[in-house]
Amino acid sequence: MQWSRSFLVGACIVVAVLLAGCATEQPGQADDPLQPVNRVTFQVNQKADHYVIRPLAQGYQKVTPQFVRNRVTNFFDNLFYPQTIVNDFLQAKFARGGKDIGRLLVNSTFGIVGLFDVAKYWGMPKHDEDFGQTLGYWGVQPGWYLVLPLLGPSDVRDGIGMAVDLPLNALLYVNNSTVSWSLFGLDAVNTRAMLLKADQFIQNALDPYLFMRDAYLQHRRSQIYDGNPPPELPGLPGNGNGSSPPTGIPPAGKANHGGGKQGSAAAAAGAL
Repeated sequence: MQWSRSFLVGACIVVAVLLAGCATEQPGQADDPLQPVNRVTFQVNQKADHYVIRPLAQGYQKVTPQFVRNRVTNFFDNLFYPQTIVNDFLQAKFARGGKDIGRLLVNSTFGIVGLFDVAKYWGMPKHDEDFGQTLGYWGVQPGWYLVLPLLGPSDVRDGIGMAVDLPLNALLYVNNSTVSWSLFGLDAVNTRAMLLKADQFIQNALDPYLFMRDAYLQHRRSQIYDGNPPPELPGLPGNGNGSSPPTGIPPAGKANHGGGKQGSAAAAAGAL
């Protein structure tokens, strides 16, 4: 089971890494030379979502009270939180990293293995970091936009980041394959259920592919800047595509930020 999941992610990442050497940056627009292939993959993903994933999420939402879904969300947020802590320190956010260690300890104990987010009431808000953001923080360009089978929107930088973060996935270390796959499925369905309200934005878009692509890149750029991206200046490289800050604009870690995932419709759509 662990090998199968690793192979699926690894195969996608190998493609991303091979493309990295050819990646070029287009100022002010998405770097999407593989759009014909991406569109096909996007359509396949949409069909899989329409016929399998979305119905499961809708059924799950109907039979599961909001209180229970919130506990499930908190549990998985806590389970995967070491990824955020490691990338805090890789981005030289040492004070935040220390608080996030405290958050993990508090929620794992007083919050009953993360079911309750006690730490937020103790001045330890949730953050969301990954190695793709770490690369962007230190100036690595996103490269070509990619749509990965089943995994959805990505780019070369985030593909590499996904591979680096993989060892931090706690589910890979569950020896019982039935338990591991059950938890993996529960996380996937619960996450999809959280995003059901974003469906209307995609369905109403003139071009759902472009909507998803631009929402994803905008969301990732916002994450790199911890929710406070600078204005996009025309004519400078790295605008509009989730890339590193242009020359003269400080990176995310040099300013005061709120942090965390964004709650906008565009961010939710980009995460689908």
